[in-house]
Amino acid sequence: MGDGIFIGASADGTRQTLELKRANRHGLIAGATGTGKTVTVQGIIEGFSANGVPCFVADVKGDLSGLAMAGSPTAKTHAIFAERASAIGDDGWAYADTPVQFWDLFGEQGHPIRTTISEMGPVLLARLLDLNEVQEGVLTIAFHVADTEGLLLIDLDDLQAMLSECAGRADELTTTYGNVSKQSIGAIQRALLQLRSQGAEHFFGEPALELRDFIGVDDRGRGLVNILAADKLMASPKLYSTFLLWLMSELFEQLPEIGDPDKPVLCFFFDEAHLLFDAAPKALLDTIAQVVRLIRSKGVGVYFITQNPIDIPETIAGQLGNRVQHALRAFTPRDQAAVRSAAETFRANPGVDVATAITELKVGEALVSLLQADGSPTPVTRTLIKPPVSRVAPITPAERAVMIETDAIGAKYDTLVDRESAEELLAAKTEAASAAAAEAKATTAAEKAAVAQAKLDAKAAREARAAEREAERVERAAEREAADSPWAKMASSATRAASSSIGRQVANEIGKQVFGTSSRSRSRSRGGASGGGLVGSVLRGVLGGLFRG
Repeated sequence: MGDGIFIGASADGTRQTLELKRANRHGLIAGATGTGKTVTVQGIIEGFSANGVPCFVADVKGDLSGLAMAGSPTAKTHAIFAERASAIGDDGWAYADTPVQFWDLFGEQGHPIRTTISEMGPVLLARLLDLNEVQEGVLTIAFHVADTEGLLLIDLDDLQAMLSECAGRADELTTTYGNVSKQSIGAIQRALLQLRSQGAEHFFGEPALELRDFIGVDDRGRGLVNILAADKLMASPKLYSTFLLWLMSELFEQLPEIGDPDKPVLCFFFDEAHLLFDAAPKALLDTIAQVVRLIRSKGVGVYFITQNPIDIPETIAGQLGNRVQHALRAFTPRDQAAVRSAAETFRANPGVDVATAITELKVGEALVSLLQADGSPTPVTRTLIKPPVSRVAPITPAERAVMIETDAIGAKYDTLVDRESAEELLAAKTEAASAAAAEAKATTAAEKAAVAQAKLDAKAAREARAAEREAERVERAAEREAADSPWAKMASSATRAASSSIGRQVANEIGKQVFGTSSRSRSRSRGGASGGGLVGSVLRGVLGGLFRG
């Protein structure tokens, strides 16, 4: 170990060393497929780790998993590497392993890496969902409303529930924040469904990654190398690039400002870098350029790995001080443009025709220009790259399983935690509203039933009164009809006649009694006539006459 990482040496024995103090000034490792880029990256990572600098690297092809195991003298590459080490004067070259931690967004070949929807933020998420400007604005409003109302956005279910809530409140939110159309919300929801189909639901959740688990050393002081299994992830290039951009953003936000440290806090290797920039809008490119520029002062070095140097936008390429350029093939106009571009970015060296050398480099050779201690780049030099000391081949599934089970992370991230967040809170709110509506509806129904019953009772009372009046009318009519009948008239005439006869007879009898008329009558009474005998006699006579008539 020392103040730098030995990269390789030129034919004349000039050693190329990557200064640790300048390693946070970023770098570029480029070259066509099969020219030795991966081996170069592996050797540089080994050098950082040996100097106590943790690293993160996306392992696209699975080859970099070999960092976990020491190389072997029986490997088919041993003779080539031993000869190369001898040629560059690397007398201390010997096989050794590197401390690694395996990660996988899908949780299959390493510990799961998760973040929350809130931590991702609307800008990166809009990039991931390929939203247009209007849809991104609606997504931003959804994030703002969730934050204002204390609704945690942890996973995709939370975001979908929040978008549904915004759709239901579209009129209210449009008045407050601007146009929130249901069409835009529908477009975002459809994009989320596509994202689920790519397996992104594994990426959003808890426990979320703690960056301190990336930044550490083992018990021998070697920097931990965090290897992300990216072979499956490559099938979802938007998810891959967005994740790596998110990781850089998180490092920028969480790490303290330290200027230029003696060695980096972390070095970040971004393989297949063109995926980050393909079809990216200018606003996003500006954001990436700003993060790359400012993250240097946080002690983080970013190294882009790509096949063609022109894949890197000029605003970012200009910040990459350490460069390793493997061979390029000038078969097409684009390839030729790449060669010219690469040649122009190096500090000139009178002894090297860069444009010609780039097309002639052998496997394991590269044009190298690194920042010196004073910050100036070295003249471009044709360099034979130092061979790695770890295995240059993927590890076996069994070996990977042992590494995962025995590393310092343990089972910290292996079990998904689903705590109460926006989805559950909004569901509870909806249930409460439904219950209240049902209760109000029940109350209203009861009131309506009471009113209806009262109306029925009133109608029945009216009908009863009408029936009573009708009955009385019928009774009176019957009485009148009966009174007008011949039998009623005859009965009335007889009654009047009887009354007249009774009157006369009663008067006569009274007169006789009062004025003393017949002694025979007194003797018949035997003991004195009484009023009862008189009246009874009169009545018998009257009635007898009435019925005879």
